[in-house]
Amino acid sequence: MLTEDDVRNALRVCFDPELQVNIVDLGLVYGIHITRDEDAPGYEPRYLVHIALTMRAPNDEREALLIGQVQNRLAGMREVSRSTVEVVWEPAWSADRMTPAARQQLGLDRPAKQGLINITL
Repeated sequence: MLTEDDVRNALRVCFDPELQVNIVDLGLVYGIHITRDEDAPGYEPRYLVHIALTMRAPNDEREALLIGQVQNRLAGMREVSRSTVEVVWEPAWSADRMTPAARQQLGLDRPAKQGLINITL
């Protein structure tokens, strides 16, 4: 049986084109809905997969690129007969949705530099 974890792991090869961090760790995948496709021919069982995806900010080009990556990745899974990707804007994405791995990759977990700053005029 295909699970949400299977789909989430498969989507880890889809990357935000600007940040080069995968969309799962960035927190762009808001939902995964899987239903069995009783009408699909061939390999049994087959599933319909619906992905709710958000963007960091509106951008038609990046949106099309990410949707294409997700659909191509799901098409490569033999258990998936069909998929749909829906772009949602609520709730708005924030950096709080990122995993520790994404934060580390982007350098957001580095401690702030502290100490005296010497300024010479």
